[in-house]
Amino acid sequence: MNFLYKAENHFNIANLITMANISFGMMAIYFTTQHNFVLAVILAWLGGACDIFDGKMARKHNLSNEFGIQLDSFADFLSFVLMPTFLIFEAVFSDAGVFMMILAGAGSIYYVISGLRRLIQFNIEADVGEAEKYFTGVPTPLGAILLWLVFLSNVYLGVPSLAVLILMLTIGFLLNSTLKVPHP
Repeated sequence: MNFLYKAENHFNIANLITMANISFGMMAIYFTTQHNFVLAVILAWLGGACDIFDGKMARKHNLSNEFGIQLDSFADFLSFVLMPTFLIFEAVFSDAGVFMMILAGAGSIYYVISGLRRLIQFNIEADVGEAEKYFTGVPTPLGAILLWLVFLSNVYLGVPSLAVLILMLTIGFLLNSTLKVPHP
């Protein structure tokens, strides 16, 4: 079982946890298509737990490498960019009129591109094994949490779909802003 603790192994323990994040994200997207939003959110949160745990394992066992950085960003893109955007689109805008669907589609594309840009920039600037004190801009997992709060505000507080769209665009903007967010 030593192979689980070798940085050069693509299937080390940290990367396997990241792959679990990817699996939870994919299942969350599937259940979103089935309009089982509660299960989708639970699965997405399990992916978030994996995202926290994979980094801790990588640092604890000195498993950080370029492959792991790229894999983690792919997992973040799937679980924290695509999944919550798709959830909001399906849950909030699927019954909207044509004009709102066009706006929601454009807003969703903006958010996805913003999240992807943030992750690519993070990877370009990332140093293997290093963790900065602050993130510049809202990290994608925090962006996902904010989107889930927007989703819950729509469901339980009746926040209108136009406000949801404006909040989604604002969060998308903050992903690539100069805002300093403490690194946990």
